[in-house]
Amino acid sequence: MSQDLDTVQQALGYRFTQPDLLEQALTHPSWLAENEGAAADNQRLEFLGDAVLQLAATVVLFGAFPSHDEGALTKVRSALTKERTLADHALVLGLGDCLRLGKGEKRCGGASRPSNLADALEATLGALYLDGGFAAAEAVVRRMVEPVLADVEALLALENPKGSLQEFTQEHFHGVPRYETVGLSGPDHEPRFEVAVIFRGEELARAVAGSRRAAECQAAEAALRVLMGRAHAS
Repeated sequence: MSQDLDTVQQALGYRFTQPDLLEQALTHPSWLAENEGAAADNQRLEFLGDAVLQLAATVVLFGAFPSHDEGALTKVRSALTKERTLADHALVLGLGDCLRLGKGEKRCGGASRPSNLADALEATLGALYLDGGFAAAEAVVRRMVEPVLADVEALLALENPKGSLQEFTQEHFHGVPRYETVGLSGPDHEPRFEVAVIFRGEELARAVAGSRRAAECQAAEAALRVLMGRAHAS
């Protein structure tokens, strides 16, 4: 685990004086349940980190958009701090590779589950706050969010990905996408739906989630990024 912690700290650009805080931030409750004598899971740190994230994102947005009103800032902050966005950041930081999971959770793909990744990122921000203060956590949040603030319109479009994708395809290509469920796995009480977005015979993206609607939204978000990237490149 120590080598994994080093990798995460390099990605964060911060070295913990109390590395046990980072280890706790990467400990899922399922791991704790299977390891007698373990100290704690990441739920309390996630609770703290959620508040740290909201404040840090607010500080960044307040400085970046001096002419935006409260409503506009709230919409941007919501887009920056939603589960899917946080999970993407967690993957970039390598948190999924370092999560301590119970055997069952690991078998079910827990290391790539958006909820687990988002919780781990928030817990890591809570650990950063306890170890280095608000400035340390804010610096990490700033590095995460500033690159996407150059195109706020695209960011907000992803708040309603299915609607935004349909609007984009109608405006630019005079057509609408369709969604196809291509896989269903997992137990009855915890199914995993795999959905593909098809447009003009081309599969633009796939996503897997715990409900068909969530999978469709995630696939639409990925497909919208693909099409917007093509539009910007042309």
